Amino acid sequence: MTTRPPAPSRRALLRAMAVLPATALVLGEAPGLLGTALAAAPAAGSATRYTIVPFLNSNDGTVNVYQSDDATDFRLLQSSAYTPPSNRIRDASVFKHTNGYYYVTYTTHTWQDASTTIGFARSSDRVNWTFLYDYTVPISNLSRAWAPEWFVDSDGSVNVIVSCSVTSDEWIFTPYLLKATNSALTAWTSPVALSGIGSNHIDTYIVKVGSTYHAFTKNETAKYIEYGTASSLAGPYTITRTGDWAGWGSYREGPSVIQLDNGAWRIFFDGYGDGNYYYSDSYDSFATWSAPKALPGISGTARHFTVIKETVTGGPTLTKNATRSFRSGNYTTRYWQEQSALLNLPVVTSSSTTAEKQASTFTVVAGLADANAYSFRDAAGNYLRHYSFRGRFDANDGTASFAKDATFIARTGSASGSVRLESYNYPGYYLRHYNYQLRVEQPDGTDLFRQDSSFVAATAWA
Repeated sequence: MTTRPPAPSRRALLRAMAVLPATALVLGEAPGLLGTALAAAPAAGSATRYTIVPFLNSNDGTVNVYQSDDATDFRLLQSSAYTPPSNRIRDASVFKHTNGYYYVTYTTHTWQDASTTIGFARSSDRVNWTFLYDYTVPISNLSRAWAPEWFVDSDGSVNVIVSCSVTSDEWIFTPYLLKATNSALTAWTSPVALSGIGSNHIDTYIVKVGSTYHAFTKNETAKYIEYGTASSLAGPYTITRTGDWAGWGSYREGPSVIQLDNGAWRIFFDGYGDGNYYYSDSYDSFATWSAPKALPGISGTARHFTVIKETVTGGPTLTKNATRSFRSGNYTTRYWQEQSALLNLPVVTSSSTTAEKQASTFTVVAGLADANAYSFRDAAGNYLRHYSFRGRFDANDGTASFAKDATFIARTGSASGSVRLESYNYPGYYLRHYNYQLRVEQPDGTDLFRQDSSFVAATAWA
C-alpha cells in the first residue's frame, strides 16, 4: 500500500483551487480537435531554439532577449541587453548572418517623432550587443522610416523591408526594399517600393516558400493584417486576404512568421489595441489559422518583435532502454510513482517499501510515435500516456492514437540536468505535477510552472 503524502501546503491548496472547467479538452479522446498538430522531436543531441529581441511596453529605450525551445514558452535570457546611443529602439528585427553574428535592425525613434534613419547592431552571443550605425534611408522628402524587417532570400542575399512615409503625407506608409551590397551589411541598394502592396501599409513581413513570396502586412486604415503573394521579392504582390480573414481581430500589427518543427507556420503579432501579444498557427499553407492565443509570460510586456529559429547542439536527452526513477526538479524527495494506474508524486526514500520503489521505477524507450522522442514503460509493460489531462499507465492497444498519447519530447528543464516532457500530439502541453498528481497542461509563462514541469532522470529505485 502506498504511503499517503502529507497534507498539502497552503501553496498547493491554492494551486489546486484553480480547477479546469468542465468543458476542458479531454486529451487522448479527441485528437481531431487540434487538427494535424503534432510536435516533432529534434534529432538526438540537438535542440530547436527560438530567439526574440523585443522592446518593452514600459520602455522603448532598450530590448530584452528571450529564448524558447517550443516557440511558446519564452524565457528571459538577458534583460536590457542593448541600449543604442540614441536611447531609442523599437520594432527590432533579428537574424543570424552567415558570419555567425546576430544582427538587429530597428526603428530609432518614437511613433510621434519624424526620423529618416534605421539602426543596426550585432552580437556574437545574443547577450552582448554592439552598436554599428544608424542608416539614413535615401528617399527624397522622407519623413519617417519605420519597422525595418530582415529578409534573407533563397539565393543568400540579405534584404531589409522598411516602411517609409514622405513629408507630403507623413502618416501614409509604403514598404520599400533595401538589398545589402556587401557582406558587412554596411552598404545598400537604392530603396525600391514593393509593387502591389501599395501605400498605407506598414510592418510588412515576408517569407518564401518554394518560389512564392508571402507577404503579411498591416493595413494602417483598417488595422487588420493582410496577406498577399508574388513570384518576385519586389512584386507585384496580389493582396488576396483582407479584413478579419484569419480571425485575428483588428488593431494588430508587427507580424512575424516562422515554421515550426512539425511543419506548421506560426504567426506572432502585437495586439496593441488590447495590450496582448498573440500567436496563431496554420497547417494548410496560410489558408486557415487557429484562434489566436496570448503568449504566456511575455504578453503585455514584449512589443513588436521578429523570431529566428536555430538548431543547436546539446539538447536535453534521456538514455533509451535504461531503467530510471524520475525526481521532481523542485521537490527533491518526490518521485513519479504509479498508483492504481495513475501517475502521482509521493515522497520516496530508501526506507520506502519494495513495492513503492518498484512503482517508482520505469524504463525509458524510443517514442512509440517518434523514435527521436521518448515513451515510458512500467514493470508490467504498460506505457505512460495522457488521458483527460492526467498521466496514467495503460496497455498499448497498437493504435496510432495510443502511440501519440504515449510519446513525449524532451525539452530543457529549469533545474540542472532536468528535462521537461512535451506532449507529442498536443504541442505546448507539458507533463507537470499539480497537487501531487502528474498532469498534462499548457504553460502559463511562470517560473513555477517550469519548475513543476522539470524532472531529473535519477538512479532507479528498483
